[in-house]
Amino acid sequence: MDYRHKTVLVTGGTGSFGNFVVRRLLNAGVREVRVLSRDEKKQYDMRVFYQGRKDLTFVIGDIRNREVVDEAMQGIDIVFHAAALKQVPTCEQHPMEAVRTNVLGAENLVECAVRQRVETFVMISTDKAVKPVNVMGMTKALQERIVLKGNLSRANKGTRLCCVRYGNVLRSRGSVVPFFRRQLALGQTLTITDERMTRFLLTLNEAIDLVLYAAEHTQGGEIFVRKALAAKVTDIAQVLAAEAGRPFAYKVIGILPGEKLHEILVSEEELVRGRDYGDYYVVQPWWSTDRYQEIEAEFASGDHLTGTDEVQRMLALADREFEIMEMADGEFAKF
Repeated sequence: MDYRHKTVLVTGGTGSFGNFVVRRLLNAGVREVRVLSRDEKKQYDMRVFYQGRKDLTFVIGDIRNREVVDEAMQGIDIVFHAAALKQVPTCEQHPMEAVRTNVLGAENLVECAVRQRVETFVMISTDKAVKPVNVMGMTKALQERIVLKGNLSRANKGTRLCCVRYGNVLRSRGSVVPFFRRQLALGQTLTITDERMTRFLLTLNEAIDLVLYAAEHTQGGEIFVRKALAAKVTDIAQVLAAEAGRPFAYKVIGILPGEKLHEILVSEEELVRGRDYGDYYVVQPWWSTDRYQEIEAEFASGDHLTGTDEVQRMLALADREFEIMEMADGEFAKF
């Protein structure tokens, strides 16, 4: 897609994904990137880093506030919706806050995008939205339905809305990698909730590739899924311990509230509507009458495991991505 004549809104644009996609869009010559977030300090850091570029603007506010959303959406062609409460423990402890942001906030954005006739709306979802067992996953599953249902709104005059799903982004805020590295740096024993636990892994640039692919190819109503490798959490811990020059030792503390042993990116109920596009699966809208059945089985992390060598390679790649993005004082990579 040619972004030179596009104005793009990135909600949650000061987070890990937001920082990387803003850089990618600016490098692509976008007409304007507009960042909507609640974090004044992170917006200030980005403004300083980009030295007052005219093609990067900021709106302070919350997606729960319709007036803020309406202001931020003025003149927008494409929306990348990344703002959310994403931490499982936080959502478990404060379920209504998760509902207000992940569900009602998404509803505000969808209604505004349709009303203002935005061209394309891409919502960032998660593997936790598939057969959810925690509040975060449940609210993201509802968010998916709200976004996709926007395609059927009587008020919709051409806005195409879709979702993307992916698993754990290496080194992003709240992921297991910085958590383990922090424990190792402090000389603590690594804590693992269950030795059987697996997670999908991908880098931030792979996540951005998925989002940009969805924006270019959506017809409205699809869920785009990046085919991802998965690893045992114990293998991730082993690689990080070796990296730190520490003996590999851990203690099992038991599964935390809202955790699953294995995550799922495509459910068996979605298989009949799934198409295989090489690096991606695309789940067609639930209202579609077409049947493809190009995905053979439910895409679960426990069935697509890789080894420690691949985990080490992916971690090195993720570290390199963050080094490129890092500010001189290191703040940019901390998010």
